Amino acid sequence: MYSRLLKPPRNKSFFLFGPRGTGKTTWVKSTFPKAIYLDLLEAEIFNDLLANPQRLENYLPKKTTDFVIIDEIQRIPQLLNEVHRLIEKLHLKFILTGSSARKLRERGQNLLAGRALTYFMYPLTAIELNADFNLNLSLNFGLLPSVYQEKEPKKYLESYVKTYLEEEIFQEGLTRNLSAFARFLETASFSQGSVLNTSEIAREAAVERKVVENYFSILEDLLIGYRLPVFNKKAKRRLIVHPKFYFFDTGMYRIVRPMGPLDSPEMVEGISVESLFFQNLLAVNDNLNLGYKLYYYRTATGIEVDFIAYGERGIRAFEIKRTDKVSSKTTRGLKHFLKEYPQTKGFFLYGGKRKMRHGDIEIIPFEDALKNLPDLLL
Repeated sequence: MYSRLLKPPRNKSFFLFGPRGTGKTTWVKSTFPKAIYLDLLEAEIFNDLLANPQRLENYLPKKTTDFVIIDEIQRIPQLLNEVHRLIEKLHLKFILTGSSARKLRERGQNLLAGRALTYFMYPLTAIELNADFNLNLSLNFGLLPSVYQEKEPKKYLESYVKTYLEEEIFQEGLTRNLSAFARFLETASFSQGSVLNTSEIAREAAVERKVVENYFSILEDLLIGYRLPVFNKKAKRRLIVHPKFYFFDTGMYRIVRPMGPLDSPEMVEGISVESLFFQNLLAVNDNLNLGYKLYYYRTATGIEVDFIAYGERGIRAFEIKRTDKVSSKTTRGLKHFLKEYPQTKGFFLYGGKRKMRHGDIEIIPFEDALKNLPDLLL
C-alpha cells in the first residue's frame, strides 16, 4: 500500500468521500487497524441495519474507545441519526466512508451538523507513488491504485466504468435511462479540458439541456467529474464565463473517450497531460489543506492560462504543454496574466528536460513539477 498525503484527525469523527477504487477502505483499515469495521456491502449487516438502524449499537463492544468504521454509509442514510445519537450519548468516534454525499443530502440528513469533519480520497498522486510513478502509464491509464497493480489496466478501467454505470448510477436510482447517460458520458469526454457548452452536448447526446445539467451534477456529486470556474478577480479584460470540465482521472477519460480515424493522438495526449496535472493539483491542495481555490483563465479574445490557484498563500498560475520547446507563443498566456496580476508566481510545465526561467516565469519539466508540486504551492 502506498502512503497517502491525507492526514486524518485522531480524536474526532469524520466522513471520507471519494470515487470507488481510490483506496478508501484499504486506507481506513490500515490507518486505524484497531477500529470496529462494518461494511454495508455485506448483505446480512445491510439488511439488519436497514430494517432497524437502532441495532447499530448492538454491533459495538461496551465501553469501546476505538473508532467505528461504517463503509458505504450512503447505502443507509438513516444510520446518520443513530451515529449522531451515539456520538452524543457514548462519545464514540466514527469514520463514515462513501462514494457520494448526494443520497445523504437528498434524504434530509445534516451530515451530523459539524460533529464530523469531511475529507476526500482522490486517485494516487505522483508524490505518493514516488519512485513507482510512471508518466506514460499514468497518462494512458490514470492513477487509480489498481492501475499500478493490474497486468491489464485497460481491461480494469473498462470494467470500472461499467461498474459505475450499472451499480453507482443506475442501481442507486440516480438516472432511469442508462443508455442516455452512457451517451452523455461519451459526449462529455470530448469536453475534457474545454469550456462547457451544455446545449451542444445535449444536442449530440440526444437529451434535453436540463437533463445534461443534471448529469453533470451527478458526476460532481459522485466526485468523478469537476467543473472548473473561470478566474475573474478584478479582471480588466472581458472573460469567458462558462466553466471547463474534467473527469476526475485521466484513465477514466481515456477509456470513455472514443478515438476515431480523424482524431489526433497528439491532441488527446495533450489533454491527458493537462488532466493529469489537474488531478494532482486537486489532491495535493486538498489533502495538504493548502486552501487554494482552483480556476482557469480565458479572455474573450482567447488569452488563456490552464490553471490558477488562488488563496491566502497568493496566486499560482500554471500553463501545461506537452511540447519540449519553449517560445514566446507558448508562454503568451502566462505573460498576459502576470502583467494583469503581477503578484503571481507563474509556472510553465513542459515535456523538456531542463529547468529554466523566462522573465518571471519558471519553466519546469512536467514530471519534476508533479513530484515537487507542494514546493510550487507553498
